[in-house]
Amino acid sequence: MSEPVPLSRVLIADDQRDVLDALALLLKGEPFEVEKATSPAAVLAALRRSAFDALLIDLNYTRDTTSGREGLELLEAVRQLEPELPVIVMTAWGTIDLAVAAMRAGASDFIEKPWDNQRLLSVLRNQVELGRALRTARRLQAENELLHGAKNEFIAHSAAMQPVLQLVARVAPSDANILITGEAGVGKGELARLIHERSHRREHAFISVNMGGIAESIFESEMFGHVRGAFTDARADRIGRFELADGGTLFLDEIACLPYGQQGKLLRVLESGDYEPVGSSRTRHADVRVVSATNGDLRAMVAGNAFRDDLLFRLNTVEIRLPPLRERRDDIMPLAALFLDVYARKYGREPGGFARDAAQALLAYAWPGNVRELSHVIERAVLIRGGPQIQGADLMLARRPAGPGPQLEQLTLEQAEETLIRAALERCDGNVQAAAEQLGLSRSSLYRRMEKYAT
Repeated sequence: MSEPVPLSRVLIADDQRDVLDALALLLKGEPFEVEKATSPAAVLAALRRSAFDALLIDLNYTRDTTSGREGLELLEAVRQLEPELPVIVMTAWGTIDLAVAAMRAGASDFIEKPWDNQRLLSVLRNQVELGRALRTARRLQAENELLHGAKNEFIAHSAAMQPVLQLVARVAPSDANILITGEAGVGKGELARLIHERSHRREHAFISVNMGGIAESIFESEMFGHVRGAFTDARADRIGRFELADGGTLFLDEIACLPYGQQGKLLRVLESGDYEPVGSSRTRHADVRVVSATNGDLRAMVAGNAFRDDLLFRLNTVEIRLPPLRERRDDIMPLAALFLDVYARKYGREPGGFARDAAQALLAYAWPGNVRELSHVIERAVLIRGGPQIQGADLMLARRPAGPGPQLEQLTLEQAEETLIRAALERCDGNVQAAAEQLGLSRSSLYRRMEKYAT
């Protein structure tokens, strides 16, 4: 049994009752809860009284009938009350100048009367979903800032990281596509966010997509969106990742997992910025800066006909290699201190610091899982420590004893799986594709297990 579609609250405003009734009738068959207003004052009163997912307003009311001035004044007042509320404006006296003025004042879209029902519904559905997605992104960002501080601190004190920072300083302000390479867990996502924050796009969205987690059958819908009725379960329009990232940065993590059959579709968007949502013949354009990341060898995949060389050329205008944690030993303790503060805040504990044996253990460990593993180890230590400071034993890092390791029959199922995965990755020098083949797993399945065990 399918889940009920949640109702979206829409406020419609027009000084003509018959127009409001016609709009309400049109929206009756949609998952919308409609409230009506007949004047700018009534609109502002409704906004102060309750929350809405979108606003559909006329530009002309009773004071004058053609200039759109009342509607533009209302739009400016709405923006002061609800800066992120999608507002769609409509008028029977549409001109290019008025449309431009409305968009400059903060309108999300513009519709002329008499309206086309399908276009109005499509615009309204898209704006409702886009508004919700952006509010969710803002909320998650606020929660992240509360947990981590106003800005995510990017630790890079070691000599091995200085060339990385210098290259980022040179290329981040540009719109060049960037490919970040490095082992699993080195912090490629954090570096991508740093690039975004140091670009002119920093005030717009940063949208992250794990390409290893998207099934080939839904790739186009996830990336480009779809329209209602495009396929059996498409009960409403869906906003794709390119549209969500418009004006900002789209981070394509684990780009090596992109199926060969879908690579040409991605290439077309990178070349022109144009795409069509599934089920739509209307071409849309996205102004997006693409940063991608992989721990695989894309050039070897090109040689093996598993990755398109023209797509690789588009992705790696600039390539940045992020070194593993074992090559940046001077960053281990600053990173550990950062994670200690983060997880102490998260779980309501005092940071307390590290005992001498804990610091020695952190510096002596090989960190095959890189920064992700360090984060996991510190989080666990914060939860299990018995005193004010984290002791060496709290880190539980004795995974590679000098003598023979534990037999598989002595381990739990999860411990055995983690041991086998780590061993396969070590044998293959971190090559995920080769390790997956040895383990009899798909690459995406291995990625999911690596995230689970912080490898």
